[in-house]
Amino acid sequence: MNSNLKKRWFYLAIGVISMFFAGIVYAWSILKAPLAQEFGWTASELAINFTLTMSFFCIGGFLGSKLVARIGVMLTVILSGVLSGLGFVLMSMVNTVMLLYVTYALMAGLGIGIAYIVIISTVNAWFPDKKGLSSGCLMMGFGASSLLLGNLANALFAIPSIGWKTTYICLGLATGTMLVIAGLLIRRPDATVELPKTKATLTVRKEKFDQKDYSPVQMICRPTFWCAFVLLVCLTAVGNTVISFARDLAMSIGAQVSLATTLVGVLAVCNGLGRVITGAIFDAFGRRITMTVATILVVVAASVTLMAVVMGSLTLCIIGLCITGFSYGTSPTVASVFVTSFYGPKYFSTNFSIINFNLMCASFVATITSKLYLSSGGYVVPFVLLLILAATTLVLNLLIKKP
Repeated sequence: MNSNLKKRWFYLAIGVISMFFAGIVYAWSILKAPLAQEFGWTASELAINFTLTMSFFCIGGFLGSKLVARIGVMLTVILSGVLSGLGFVLMSMVNTVMLLYVTYALMAGLGIGIAYIVIISTVNAWFPDKKGLSSGCLMMGFGASSLLLGNLANALFAIPSIGWKTTYICLGLATGTMLVIAGLLIRRPDATVELPKTKATLTVRKEKFDQKDYSPVQMICRPTFWCAFVLLVCLTAVGNTVISFARDLAMSIGAQVSLATTLVGVLAVCNGLGRVITGAIFDAFGRRITMTVATILVVVAASVTLMAVVMGSLTLCIIGLCITGFSYGTSPTVASVFVTSFYGPKYFSTNFSIINFNLMCASFVATITSKLYLSSGGYVVPFVLLLILAATTLVLNLLIKKP
């Protein structure tokens, strides 16, 4: 194995670890619990924070794709670490919901959004032959954070000498430090680096078009892009929404607090596994089958969880949350492989950040379902909406054939 091949696996490892710490932003259903108890903020106010976080996460991704071209990978990732770390630390001082929005949503969400795009695009550049594997591993690290760091935070909340304030400080210092270290270590391959060639896999052979690089402007002018964008909004909305109230959902069906908290972590593990498995499916079978599997999975996820709510079955709820985790894990990998397959690698960083705005649109569904829950008094109506969105992905996927 030559030095460049060794180096790229080192960069992948650093990327996975840094994504693991950055992914704590997705453990909101756990991290919000002490704030509701301490300040009496409503479910709607806390749901808005998650929506704002996803919005600034998307804005951060686009900003990161522009900053990295101007100031380089190192300074951009270090900036993201300082911003997100400071956001979590300042969370320990909040006493109004507006300060929550500024520290968690604006600062932490923006910083982690910057890191997400830059680290993924930088590390993926070392794996032209294994794009699915690289993307899947990085996104697995991001998704698995909710299980380990989320449950660790929940345990620290319960220790009187630590509590939620110190916990948030620790999360901020750990996340900020790891992202700064990643910024100091990872680099893009330069023109002299020889990497394995991209193989003529099924991804290329089965697509009915000539592949070329599309600029961001060219990409957003293509009807197919918007078809895929709406598909990803619907696909992401199901997982995004369930994550935002997973703990409360499980408790409403009869789960004990400890089990409900664990299920949030299990959902996160399935999320991570879904990202890796989706990447492997892409490497083996190509973009078309990958997207078909993702759309079928989200319909099954919404259907099983709706049945769990209607029947009051904790067993079905556990199964539904696991499938939802797998389904949600397919979303970022599908976005990555779609952009690469249809619009080429040259403008990947910016194009990927643009299609990631689906997260912003999907996050509003979490706010809508929260209001539907309050108005209807249960989770049936919210999950009917999610099932409709899931079914929409099946139709849209059939329309995506060429750029």
